[in-house]
Amino acid sequence: MKTDWIKPLIGHPGPFATVYLDATRSVEAGDKDVAGRWKAVRRTLAQQGAPAEVLDAVEDAALRPLRRPGTRGRVIIADGGGVLVDKPLRTAPTVATGIWHRVPALLQAALAADEEVTALKVGVDRTGADLMLFGARAWDAPRTVEAPHDDVSKAPQGGTPGGSSRGGGGGAGGGGGDRGGSSAVEARAEDSFARNVEALAREVERTATAERPEIVLLYGDARTVGAVRSSLMRPVADLTVEVAGGARGAGAREGVFHENLEDALDSYRERRRELVLAELRQGQGREQGAVTGVDDVVAVLARGQVKDLVLSEDVGYDGALGVGSDGARGPLSGRTLWVGPDPLAIAATRDSLADAGYTDGVEELPAAIALVRAAVGQDAGLTVALDGAVGMIDGVGATLRWHDGATPQEVAATMSRDQDLLR
Repeated sequence: MKTDWIKPLIGHPGPFATVYLDATRSVEAGDKDVAGRWKAVRRTLAQQGAPAEVLDAVEDAALRPLRRPGTRGRVIIADGGGVLVDKPLRTAPTVATGIWHRVPALLQAALAADEEVTALKVGVDRTGADLMLFGARAWDAPRTVEAPHDDVSKAPQGGTPGGSSRGGGGGAGGGGGDRGGSSAVEARAEDSFARNVEALAREVERTATAERPEIVLLYGDARTVGAVRSSLMRPVADLTVEVAGGARGAGAREGVFHENLEDALDSYRERRRELVLAELRQGQGREQGAVTGVDDVVAVLARGQVKDLVLSEDVGYDGALGVGSDGARGPLSGRTLWVGPDPLAIAATRDSLADAGYTDGVEELPAAIALVRAAVGQDAGLTVALDGAVGMIDGVGATLRWHDGATPQEVAATMSRDQDLLR
């Protein structure tokens, strides 16, 4: 969804190596799986003219473990200066692919952007918290916060050990003293716990305000998790999801906890995607606020109107399309557009760019790359629509930041999905 990490690629001098790799490691073969896939991709890149120093830089990244279980893909983009993008994908490609081209194959980066979530993971217990930011602005290491009060342990039931010998007799008066002492200890422990919870909640809020995560994943000691969650104030409270099965220290059920984390992130991705698609559907229904089809999307991209660029799932990436291909399959396969040096310089023809005042630095690019390039250049979001989720001409659509009389008008046939009527 967020594309700020892709933006530095726009206008960056090429050429680039773009690698789309299955990073899954089997239990039996381990690193040998990825090494074998990368070896074939390296040969392909070398045949396309990629220099050895670029290949070595990509290899270092490709063979570095993701340390995430299960099936994984990986997108790596590099130039002569080193690796520029290294992002995991939840879905591994059917065919591992490498492209050496004057521009990066941004369709793969768009897939990674659609999957990426900036998440603040917070593990808590009575004594403190461990915070870790994941996503485009990920921290290199977790940050630990110690709770300010350490008097959080209550006296065991039955009184203080040896307490019956105090007061000379252990009678009713002595027993009352024990109960009074125990109550005082419990009161201090409860007070310390409440103060610690308050301090941890404020630290989570400060961190979330500074780092702007999309979601806060809260886990750890069940009582502390519930208390911290209740103490959080909006808007951070609205971002926070409790995740079961984790703990700050050793003993956490890592497998179960990881599955629960992935489920929480998947649910968030689905909600985030549906918000964009609902806005696109609403815009189509009102015939205002959204457009579909390459020509109309190009028109609004050129005006800087796009809030979110939406690509249908069938405009996916297919490494089997061959060397030199942009990798787009479906309705955008083989289609091209013209772009200029300005991110808003995009058009169907070179003459259209010239009419807009762009004569120098113009080039023809595969449509998928040109559309993503223009969207990223104007800080638009990127969303992939799953099959059947929304009807779009040419497999592309856009929600708009604003609408005026010059904005392309959608028509009823768009909503009917009878795209043949519009061709």
